Order: sequence, then C-alpha cells, then structure tokens
Amino acid sequence: MIRNILIKTKGQGLYEFTDRVNAVVRDSGVEEGLCTVFVRHTSASLTIQENADPTARRDLEMWLNRLVPENDPDCTHTLEGPDDMPSHIKAILTSTSIGIPIDDGRLVLGTWQGIYLWEHRRSPHTRQVVVHI
Repeated sequence: MIRNILIKTKGQGLYEFTDRVNAVVRDSGVEEGLCTVFVRHTSASLTIQENADPTARRDLEMWLNRLVPENDPDCTHTLEGPDDMPSHIKAILTSTSIGIPIDDGRLVLGTWQGIYLWEHRRSPHTRQVVVHI
C-alpha cells in the first residue's frame, strides 16, 4: 500500500506528522511489516526525533544552521537564493527516507519519538511524502 501525504511548511523547521503516518498504518490493516517514509524533495529531509520538548528541535535547527551557514562564498548554486545550496547540503546530511517496523498493527516507535519533515528552505513549501507499507 502506498499513500501520499502533503505537508505545508511555513519555512525552516521540524514539522511532526507521526499521526498521519499512524493513520496510514492503521488503514493498511498490516499487523507486522515495515513502513517506509520517503520525501520527494532535495531541499527537505526526514528524521525521527524527540517530540516531548520543543527546545530539542530548536537546538537541532540552530546546530544545523551553524554547521551549514547561508552565504558561503564557496557555494555557487544560489539560483533560488542564499538558502538554496545549504538546503541541499542539509538534506544529504540527514535522510530522505526512513524505515519503521510495524508490530501488532502499530509503528514501533519509542515513547518520545516522532516522525518529522525537516524543511530546510526559508520560504513556505508544500512537501510530498510517500508512505509505503
């Protein structure tokens, strides 16, 4: 079973969509298997991260922005703005797909784990995520 999920972003940040993936798993009727989640973009990524304390997400965003700053004079791919190339670098440093086991009809996630789309661009986007059970 394959489902597409659209996620509207407001700019850079981590956007949790665990509940939407859970709904796909529930609708599939699969009791045991694998859920693969894939983002169809080169300037956004996926991660499984803590979903209890929002400061963890803010710290991650701050750290990645320090690691890959905008306006790097060595970057030549700037056609769409100063966040263009940094967004691609951030996407390769993180993940474009993740696999999560399914057991007893549920995602096998830890207590504080959530599934996030990580938007690396500053402007709003509608991102396509594919969920395969």
